[in-house]
Amino acid sequence: MTGWEFAGAIALLAGGTYLIRVAGPQLRARLDVTPRVEAVLERATIVLLIAVALTSTLFIGSDVAGPARPIGVAVGILAAVLRAPLIVVIVAAAGTTAALRAAGMA
Repeated sequence: MTGWEFAGAIALLAGGTYLIRVAGPQLRARLDVTPRVEAVLERATIVLLIAVALTSTLFIGSDVAGPARPIGVAVGILAAVLRAPLIVVIVAAAGTTAALRAAGMA
C-alpha cells in the first residue's frame, strides 16, 4: 500500500465516521422511540461496554490472560467502589498486576 492509498483510506474512514456521527442526531429527531425501546438501548450500551471490558481483561488476542490481569482489574474496581481518587485506582490496579507478574504469576 502506497502512502497515497493509505492517506485515501484514512480520509475515507474519517468521512464515513463523520457521516455516521451526523446521521445519529438527524435520525433521532425523525424517529419516535418508545420509552421501552429507549430503556433497552441504554441497557445495551452498558452491556456492550462491560463485554468489551471483560474481553480486554480476560483475553490477550485469542489466548486466555494469566491471573495477574484479572486480579489487578479487581483491585482497581475495589478501589473505585471505595471512592479512591482516579490516580489511586490506576496505580493500585497497575501496581498489583506488576507485582503479581514480577512474582511469577503471568
